[in-house]
Amino acid sequence: MGNREDLLAGAVTCLKERGWARTTVRDIAAAAGVSHAAIGYHFGSREELLFQAYVQAMDEWGGEMTKAVEAAAARGADRKEQYAALWDELAASVRTNHQLWLASVEASVVAEHNPQMRELMTSAMREGRRGLAAGLTEIPEDDVDDKLEFSVGAVQMALVSGLMFQWLFAGEKSPSGADVVAGLTALADQLR
Repeated sequence: MGNREDLLAGAVTCLKERGWARTTVRDIAAAAGVSHAAIGYHFGSREELLFQAYVQAMDEWGGEMTKAVEAAAARGADRKEQYAALWDELAASVRTNHQLWLASVEASVVAEHNPQMRELMTSAMREGRRGLAAGLTEIPEDDVDDKLEFSVGAVQMALVSGLMFQWLFAGEKSPSGADVVAGLTALADQLR
């Protein structure tokens, strides 16, 4: 790996261990084994590097969630059971990677006051909605249209965000995957 890749890997490690706000350029440089001046050269700023590291970590997380759903399907689980398994995996991920998930909250605050970060966050949200819609509907991400992105993808993202807050701050007194499925089923029944 080159310095750029080392910095990304170091930043991902720091996000997982320290979160966004408590990660310094020195922390990243030490984790990467390179000079902190390399951050400016390769990324322009600490925020840009942390954001790219955050996106990479979320992509890796998405792969883990896909594997969890595939494993549930391989066990013969029906769609509701697969969906519940996805939420249970997400809850476990939030508990295991508390600082990384907290970093997503911190990144949102940074983006509010930084136009460049806001633009990056907006782009990442769009990509996230499309990815979530693709994963749930089993449609290739490139084939997800705006309607699907802003319905299935947006609702799933809202659920992820809201439940993430509950799992971050309420811990074990938060809903399980089965609770989420039961709640969504009850809500859907109210809309019929």
